[in-house]
Amino acid sequence: MNFIETQCPAKINLFLRVLNKRIDGYHNIETSFQLVDLCDLMSFERTTDEIIIESNKDFLRGQDNTIFTSASKIKEYLSDKEYGVKISIQKNIPTGSGMGGGSSNAASTIIALNKLWNLNLSENKLISIAKEIGADVPFFMFGKNALGTGIGDELQETSSIKKNILVIDPLIHNSSKNMFNLLEEWKENENNSLSKQNHFLNVFIEKNEEVKDFVKNTGKNYSINLTGSGSCMFICYKDGKEINEILKKIPSKWRLFFCKPLQYSPICYI
Repeated sequence: MNFIETQCPAKINLFLRVLNKRIDGYHNIETSFQLVDLCDLMSFERTTDEIIIESNKDFLRGQDNTIFTSASKIKEYLSDKEYGVKISIQKNIPTGSGMGGGSSNAASTIIALNKLWNLNLSENKLISIAKEIGADVPFFMFGKNALGTGIGDELQETSSIKKNILVIDPLIHNSSKNMFNLLEEWKENENNSLSKQNHFLNVFIEKNEEVKDFVKNTGKNYSINLTGSGSCMFICYKDGKEINEILKKIPSKWRLFFCKPLQYSPICYI
């Protein structure tokens, strides 16, 4: 096999609770991961020697991204170092949004190159590599909706939700590391409350005035949810009539994605 093409889905967190900080720097969490049909498109062509990335986004053409890092780590297990790969990616999932795009790309890269380069690495080895890249990468390799504990790598399969999902992107690039630090500071004030849906939600709202105004104007009639540490928010709904009013109140410069839930990721079919 010399060529693999796949889609890398995004995820939302139906709920997210941040527990204690671990000695390895990660946090223990409790969450529910739900796959959605907003996807990046990736292809992998076996070449000689080099790892080359082509993309519609400049930052993905270099080496400081999860795709190149994943490919480099997998390549360490090649006995024939002359193998290389040309990776093409059309980036559709917002970056710094809490939707796991970079982790999804990393998972697909690990699975695809294990097959493309005939490495036959064990599942445990692949998961070990995934955890080196990021906390969400094992979930995307799992390829199914799941309850997540530990750092999000201890997974129990769950059924998909049935409702549609309106994803609201306020065009804010959120740093997960920064948000965890802000959450720790938030918890130090006993007057601050934590959202039952997502412990990051109130922190995110308070640090972004435009988001704060939006939630204030819509929160009474709609359940505004946050995915990951932000910045994308979402609303679950059955039909379009339910969201007619909120669509009028979303700032015109923000982006919207009308998504459907997935039960399985395309990664399962690589």
